[in-house]
Parts: sequence; C-alpha cells; structure tokens
Amino acid sequence: MEQRDAVTETLYKEMGISPRVWAFGRQIEEELKERFAAIDETVEYNQLKVVHAMQESRVEAACFAATSGYGYNDLGREKLEAVYAAAFHAEAALVRPQITCGTHALAVALSGNLRPGDELLSPVGKPYDTLEEVIGIRPSNGSLAEYGVTYRQADLLPDGSFDYPAIEKALNERTRMVTIQRSKGYQTRPTLSVKRIGELIAFIKKQKPDVICMVDNCYGEFVERLEPTDVGADLCVGSLIKNPGGGLAPVGGYIVGKEKYVENAAYRLTSPGLGKEVGASLGVMTSFYQGLFLAPSVTGGALKGAVFAANIYERLGFSVIPDGRESRHDIIQAVTFGKPEGVIAFCQGIQAAAPVDSYVTPEPWAMPGYDSDVIMAAGAFVQGSSIELSADGPMKPPYAVYFQGGLTWQHAKFGILMSLQKLLEAGLVTL
Repeated sequence: MEQRDAVTETLYKEMGISPRVWAFGRQIEEELKERFAAIDETVEYNQLKVVHAMQESRVEAACFAATSGYGYNDLGREKLEAVYAAAFHAEAALVRPQITCGTHALAVALSGNLRPGDELLSPVGKPYDTLEEVIGIRPSNGSLAEYGVTYRQADLLPDGSFDYPAIEKALNERTRMVTIQRSKGYQTRPTLSVKRIGELIAFIKKQKPDVICMVDNCYGEFVERLEPTDVGADLCVGSLIKNPGGGLAPVGGYIVGKEKYVENAAYRLTSPGLGKEVGASLGVMTSFYQGLFLAPSVTGGALKGAVFAANIYERLGFSVIPDGRESRHDIIQAVTFGKPEGVIAFCQGIQAAAPVDSYVTPEPWAMPGYDSDVIMAAGAFVQGSSIELSADGPMKPPYAVYFQGGLTWQHAKFGILMSLQKLLEAGLVTL
C-alpha cells in the first residue's frame, strides 16, 4: 500500500502538486472516510431510484433514435419526460435540448405561469444574479416587469432562517407564484435542505393554498434522497449541464411538477397550441438518458470534492459555507478569502487541474447577466458545465469563491489540491 501511495505521490508531483500539499490533502482525506461512506449510501439509493424510473417507463433502444423538424411522435423525448416525472415523483416533466440553461428553464417556468397583474414572491431573499433581469429587478428587455408582473421578497434572517412574519405579510391577493432558490448562488447563506423547503412550502400553502411554489433546484439534484417535489413543490427546475445531466448532456434543462403548470411552461417554450408536441431531439437522447443514469454517481463524486474542499480550507482558517461537518444539500462549496487575489489564485488552480484548456489562465471579466466582473475556471468537455470541475466568483466583497463539480471524486480532489498549491505559491496560505 505504501509503495502504491509513493507512486501516486510521484505522479502528483510531476503534475505540480508539492509533497507538502499532497501530505496535507492525504491527512484530510483519511479523516473523511466515514463521511464519504455515508455519501456512497445516498448514491446507491438514488441510483436505484433512477434505474427504477427507467424500468417503470419501459425505456428501450428505440428511445435513442434522433428526430428532426417538428419532432412529432418523438418516442425518446416522451419516455425521457416520463422517466424524469417518475424519478422526481411528479405528475409531468418537460426535458428539452431547446432549454439553453438553468436561467432559461426558470424563465420559461415563470413566464409560462404568470400573467399581467400577478405578483412573484421570493421568501428566501435576493435570487441568483441572472434571474434579476428575468424578473426585472434590474431592468432588461422582455423581463416579467415589462409584462406587468410585480415582484416582492422577504429576506432571510441573519442566521439564515426564514422570516415567517415577513413572508406572511408579503403574501397578498396578487401573489400568484413563489420562487424558492435552493442553492446559495453568489451569497454566503446556507443552502436549503429539502426538509426546510418542505416546511416553507407548507407554511406558504397554509396562508394561500392556491399559490404556485417553484423551486430552483440547480446544484441540488441527487444530493439527498428526496427532491423538492417530494415535499410539496408544484414545480422544480434545473439545468442538464449540472447534476442531472451526469456530465454527458451537452445542453438542456428540465421542469417537473404538477401537470397543468408544466403544460403552461411548455406553451411558453414552444408556442400556444403546440406545447409539448413539438421539439426534435436532434440526436441527444442517448446522452440525456445515460447522463441521468450516471447522475447519482457523478453527483456523489462532486459532493465528496465539496466536503474535501470545506475541510481543507476550514483547517487553514478560512470561512467556508457549509463548514466541514454540516449536512450537505447541494454540491457548491463557498470559501471566503476576503481579498481578490485569493479568488483569482483559487480559480487558476482549478483551471490548471482541468483536462481541457489547462494551460489557460482565467481572469475576471464582465460576464453578461452579472453586476460585477466575474472570474470563472472551467476546463470542461461541455462549455459551462458546472457538474464538471469548475469554480467562479464575483470580484466584489466579501471575495468568496464558489467551487463545484468534478465528474469523478479523484479529479475533484486533484482540483482542490491544485487550488491550494496556487494559493501556497502566491504566499496566501502557509502549511
């Protein structure tokens, strides 16, 4: 065993990881064996859940055939949506390559179910940056605000708990829809567990039973044994180039939930009168099916990487959310450096560990949809795929970086060690 470790350490050294960094990482990994075993148990459950959904939906080889044009009678598309509905314990699903990203999926769900004069409420504070323009918090062409949809929010309390009195006060006769962001986005608040989401939905439904509760599930799929649709969410929305695509889906998004609300979203995605009946699969069905099949395992590897990162950087004295011992509800790990140099060095380390574009040096730039420069590290097989090893962060206080992904635990581990190496070389940490 020691001889094999020595050979592995030598290869790490050849790839730029110093003996000090390797030994430090090795020590942390040894301490996490029990935690990793628990993650593997969740992976096993979710793997069986996905296979059961595929078997129940009678997936067959004919599902992988490509369609073109209108895509009428696309067997693969229809059965894939049945698989998603079964896996999420929902009435219906919309799973399409025509959905370009998570923000697009959310925009389709929102605009499909809101009408002029309706009000949208966020009971968990400010939504993710790119959704601000969809809603119209920041003015943008085609926003919900331009169509007469108003917006209100109730901020979380300082400890990250729900402000129930404020939520109750914000609900009114015009509140048609509630949007609940599970993950933290570019904030240093706790990610919401499925249990907490269920409690929040139950409270809202008690005040206003007819309100539509939508959950932005990005980065949370298959992290727990339950999904938001198991605890009362009317709609659950995400991206296929995050967890559920398993690293194979080249594009796409999903919307699952109550049939009438999914249908409304479909009419917005295509057109009134057409809805789910059109939309050619264009040869991506094999990747969609196989990606979903692999998703529980891939998510488990990314989750181990997040836990590893939390313990590495917490041990070095940095503020991390979640901390190294907390239960996990998404794959994102936030590390606050307090200075831009730390964010930049971290991202450069993640990029240097990538299988694609490892020679590129990421720099902050003015990304569309954000209110500050953003730095992103992503040497991915699929552009922008954040289930693959990636890190990003806005260049503004508190200068936190957000790490996620890794198609395998071993690659996630290498990426974290390389980020630490870059910080060490920049004189930003000591071991």
